[in-house]
Amino acid sequence: MTVTIVILSVSEGSFNNNMTHTISNKHLTIDKVNEIIIKGKKLELSKESEVAIVKCRRFLDSKMGDIGRPVYGVTTGFGSLCNITIPAEDLSQLQHNLVMSHACGTGETVRPEIVKLMLLLKIQSLSYGYSGVQLVTVQRLIDMFNNDVLPVVYQQGSLGASGDLAPLAHMCLPLIGLGEVIYKGEVRQSGEVWKELGWELIRLQSKEGLALLNGTQFMSAHAVWSLIQAERLSDWADKIGAMSLDAYDGRIEPFYPQVHEVRPHKGQIETAARIRELLSGSEIIKQKKVHVQDPYSFRCMPQVHGASKDTIRYVKSVIETEINSATDNPTVFPDEDLIISAGNFHGQPIAIPMDMLTLALSELSNISERRIYKLISGQRGLPNFLVAKPGLNSGFMIPQYTAASIVSQSKGLCMPASADSIPSSQGQEDHVSMGANAATKLVRVVENTERVLAIELFNAAQALEFRRPLKSSWEIEKIFAKYRKVVPFIDDDRYMHPLIEKSVEFLR
Repeated sequence: MTVTIVILSVSEGSFNNNMTHTISNKHLTIDKVNEIIIKGKKLELSKESEVAIVKCRRFLDSKMGDIGRPVYGVTTGFGSLCNITIPAEDLSQLQHNLVMSHACGTGETVRPEIVKLMLLLKIQSLSYGYSGVQLVTVQRLIDMFNNDVLPVVYQQGSLGASGDLAPLAHMCLPLIGLGEVIYKGEVRQSGEVWKELGWELIRLQSKEGLALLNGTQFMSAHAVWSLIQAERLSDWADKIGAMSLDAYDGRIEPFYPQVHEVRPHKGQIETAARIRELLSGSEIIKQKKVHVQDPYSFRCMPQVHGASKDTIRYVKSVIETEINSATDNPTVFPDEDLIISAGNFHGQPIAIPMDMLTLALSELSNISERRIYKLISGQRGLPNFLVAKPGLNSGFMIPQYTAASIVSQSKGLCMPASADSIPSSQGQEDHVSMGANAATKLVRVVENTERVLAIELFNAAQALEFRRPLKSSWEIEKIFAKYRKVVPFIDDDRYMHPLIEKSVEFLR
């Protein structure tokens, strides 16, 4: 099977300081993550990270002989098997078995660009020196990232507590020569690729399998990807909404700053200012209006788009905390001579925000569909369904149906996954976050929102042409001109699907 990977990569000859990101304890932002992926940067460990990883591993090895008590996941079984002590000679096999047995994912595969984010975030988490892994293990994960050797990971299987066990097991199977990877656009057995690249298999040491599988990197990677898309789509929602407002012959007064100064939510103020900026100089917006006010989907863009902006901002702050954290278990503290079994793998701190982001993005599509409906409704001098000969032509009737269908699906996906919990591991793991389900449905809603906004742009550009010879603002006309290079004005009925797909691509 051939797989297309939407990731920019660089040739080996481009491997230089400008194309390298150094993994360290310096705060990693989502904007920096996006830069690493978009520019195809390679990873390397800082000297400080190497020292921290080696120090923690040596400490763990030194404790094995004299600790005098069972240590969860290091000298014991896992989950409800935590009371079974494992002989020293079997500890490596224990970790090997853990990775194999936990690779129980199913369903659709995770998109490669999110798998690449999983690798990056796992490397970052292990680099702090609280996990007890071997340096060679972290280095092999870096090799996989740098060479675009991306494990095949499945969407279903994680409860979002005890870490993302199943998906991270699939991500780490190649370390021991098992599982499949995507390499140079093809799905291949990892063992074959390892031989081709001359890489040795990793012999996992005590605690390593648990360090690799415990953690929130499946959830976090989905959240990071979704936030990057959310900021882009939020910006597009304002641009497209402004075009629709002008095409609908809407009023600018609801966007005046005085209105928002007396209800000063940050996102609301930002959105109103953005719409004013986008429509500055429009001949249409300046003309005298015969209608007193506009429907909510136009008039309340600052309040609705703004609420989504504020949510995106909050979720981004939470996820940035998460991706700068050690999230496996137990946590090893060499300087304090402590090995503590706790719960940093639990996904609840990010599961609830991911559910919030799902709702925020769904609302951007919800209000967008209502603007689409108004544009085709035959009001304010626009023809029915935005075609000159309605009846003979259905025009833009059915794109609105499509948008409504998508919005309805997104509304169903807004049921918070984090509201659920099903006990597992014979009741030892009795409350879970279901954050992995929050993550995967968030991605679906991101995709849905993009499609609905693309359909609104399709309609708004069509409607704007019926306002000629009046011109919109320079900003809107610039977007319109670029859009018209890929999607034409519709005179008579034609095959619409390709045009909607071109509209989606245009937003990207």
